[in-house]
Amino acid sequence: MHEIGIMIEIVKTVEKFAHQNHLKQMDTLVLQIGELSSTIPRYIEACYPMAVEGTLLQDTTLKIEVIPGNGLCRTCHKVFNLLEHARICPECGSQQWELLSGKEFMIKEIIAC
Repeated sequence: MHEIGIMIEIVKTVEKFAHQNHLKQMDTLVLQIGELSSTIPRYIEACYPMAVEGTLLQDTTLKIEVIPGNGLCRTCHKVFNLLEHARICPECGSQQWELLSGKEFMIKEIIAC
């Protein structure tokens, strides 16, 4: 599970941002995770309490927004969810597509008290 290492780095990044911006307390950390990324949201949620223990984020709430893994069919130009349709365009049956979203992993928002 590489998610604990990822969360530790996120905590360091958020703490650095908080210090640079004179934030003393934070309420919520919002992450966006693409459904095609190598990071598993439920593992991030599971290791969050350990990663924030004893840090400035200790009393924060974690919110995760999952970004759908969408592709654009190169044949008919339909946008479709790659996982829901087994990476095959539901409109024309093509397997030729361009990735539009779903690989992201980012800190979207830090909500201060």
